[in-house]
Amino acid sequence: MNLPATVAAQNRLLEIEQARRAVLDEGSSMTDMLVNSWYDGAWIERSWRRCLQSGQRPQDPVGFDLIPAPQIRRVEEANHQLVTAARPVLEQLGRAIASTRYFAILTNEEGVVVDAHGPIDRSDPRASVITRIGVDLSERSVGTTAIGAALTELQPVWLHRGEHFFQDTGCYSCAGAPLFGPDGRCVGMLDLTGIDAAERPELKHLVTQSARSIENALTLARPHRLVLRLNWPGRLLGDDDDGIVCLDGDGWVTGSNGAARQMVPALAGAGRQPVHCSELFAQPWEPLYDLARCSEQAALELPLWSGLRLAALPQLPRDNASAQRVPLRDVEIAMIRRAVSDARGNVMEAARALGISRATVYRKLSRKPGKSC
Repeated sequence: MNLPATVAAQNRLLEIEQARRAVLDEGSSMTDMLVNSWYDGAWIERSWRRCLQSGQRPQDPVGFDLIPAPQIRRVEEANHQLVTAARPVLEQLGRAIASTRYFAILTNEEGVVVDAHGPIDRSDPRASVITRIGVDLSERSVGTTAIGAALTELQPVWLHRGEHFFQDTGCYSCAGAPLFGPDGRCVGMLDLTGIDAAERPELKHLVTQSARSIENALTLARPHRLVLRLNWPGRLLGDDDDGIVCLDGDGWVTGSNGAARQMVPALAGAGRQPVHCSELFAQPWEPLYDLARCSEQAALELPLWSGLRLAALPQLPRDNASAQRVPLRDVEIAMIRRAVSDARGNVMEAARALGISRATVYRKLSRKPGKSC
């Protein structure tokens, strides 16, 4: 049921129309027209201007063209892993937005649709035309949309009706967020679209969270022997807000998510050159594998070379979770022995590096290996 538009909603549409006239008709800046307004549309203006510069005009018809069939098959093959990682998230989204008249669209990095899910009214051509696999919804094809904007600006966006460039797309409202792969490169975007629907700017938060879940699934899909879940000390570990770093058996990074790349800047170049765990953390990395096999896992603190510290939870891959576990006492002893070795036998220096007393080092090393954590 459509509810009467509130005064705020009517004012919002009026401001959008004023911004359109300023940029698209008069060639001026929307800032000049709305300098005292809450309207924040710098990225929208940039998109509108790109459309104008490419020769597009707001009144032009929009074709919603499919890419050629052979290319569709190549796109499907190239994005199989993305679709697989996103499918559980799209199903959850379908439940979250079931009563809002919004639905989810997944595209590749070029803005080509690779999947769609949710309450899609297939009898409405405005819905069916944009949810076909292989339809090109990039900015160059359909002008300013959340899809084109998210892929160009590389940030989450909210777009309401007339904020779209073409008049033909003024019926849509949409939230979008870019998707980044385990190497930090943009691999696509997630979009939530409604048709003649009430404005729901809170969907920008939902789509951003959902994009993070997809990125985490893509990271964990990389071959790995160890997962490090990271967060700042005092924050709980174990949810989608964690930084995730995947390591192979020799300590090389095979993938990381966006949160980890923000916490550990050295990961930012992981997609361009190999990064080793020893370049990230200022302590021996080998014991992390033993800690992951301990039956009573607990978070530890890892020092970064910057002097900052992160809480970390080492975990085995899910298929190795039932592998033989090493007693925690043995792991402690192994870490202390490694620290003493790195300090060339200087027990005091090793104790300082571990943050424990020299007496504790001697006491731990005098114990016999245990059999349980």
